[in-house]
Amino acid sequence: MANTSTIARGGGDSSAPARRPPRSRRQAKASGMPAWLVPYVLLAPGLLVIAGLLLYPTIQMLIMSFQKVGLRQIRGVPADWVGGENYTQIFESEIFWSSLRNTVVFAVVTVTLTLVLGTAVGVLLNKLSKRMSTFVVVGIMSAWAVPPVAQGVIWRWLADADAGMINWALNLLPDWFSELLFGRADWTGEPWLNDAFTVYLVLIVCVVWASFPFIAVSVLAGLKGIPAELYEAARVDGSSAWRTFRKITFPLLKPVFSVLTILSVIWNFKVFSQLYVLMGGPTNREAFNLSMFSFAEAFRSPPKMGSGAAIAVVLTALLLVVTAVYVRQIVKTEEM
Repeated sequence: MANTSTIARGGGDSSAPARRPPRSRRQAKASGMPAWLVPYVLLAPGLLVIAGLLLYPTIQMLIMSFQKVGLRQIRGVPADWVGGENYTQIFESEIFWSSLRNTVVFAVVTVTLTLVLGTAVGVLLNKLSKRMSTFVVVGIMSAWAVPPVAQGVIWRWLADADAGMINWALNLLPDWFSELLFGRADWTGEPWLNDAFTVYLVLIVCVVWASFPFIAVSVLAGLKGIPAELYEAARVDGSSAWRTFRKITFPLLKPVFSVLTILSVIWNFKVFSQLYVLMGGPTNREAFNLSMFSFAEAFRSPPKMGSGAAIAVVLTALLLVVTAVYVRQIVKTEEM
């Protein structure tokens, strides 16, 4: 009777074991610190490493962009504070604006081609058998694993004027077909890496070749999480492949595409190693992008590291603006 009255009053069964607090609270209590502080303490080592490797050099670069830094300062002479003079000089330079144009156009073209090709390959991989899909993934990821400098070396060999395979392959085309497509039949000795336009053609192919495997594997991982019932229902309704992709695949993979787009923009805006190897150094000013222009200003004789730092700050600001705008659009889409 007593037990019944106790339960009725909400006291519960006295013989039942007491409910234990969550594990995180028990750990916080044992360590003697508030529960809200535990995540920050755990993140502190990683944040300190990031601050040491990224934040401190970024602050130093920002300070240097307002100073005149050259050979004398490298030898220990204090740097002179010049205010915004470095920024004024680079904004008045024609090379800066041509470099900015090259950077933006290259990023737009490369990001578009990388996402389209990577998505197409990812969809194809999803339709292959497990064994064949694994084989293809290992093959394409081998290209993604090649270091940027090695990528530049490979495509520099391929585009060589005398012994490159690009000229050799184009010479294999029938003369009438080559004339129809390109207006010429003989490609012997074609100097692909001497002109700014053709340098960027080779650079685009090089970067897309090395970047699309990551996009393809990421899209494949996203496709594995889409229920097969949706595609079965679409087939029953007679939906075409393109309509199925537009109505089912793309909306469900929109978060994946958003992250891949941001990463691709960041990577392609600051491409340097491949362009440096293809050009053989900062030799052709017409083919500079902002990274190459910053390097040339900072390290080519006479070194002007303040100007190089100012260009790097402008490039960083552009990336932050592009990323912030895109992230804001993602947040708005998710809220809607």
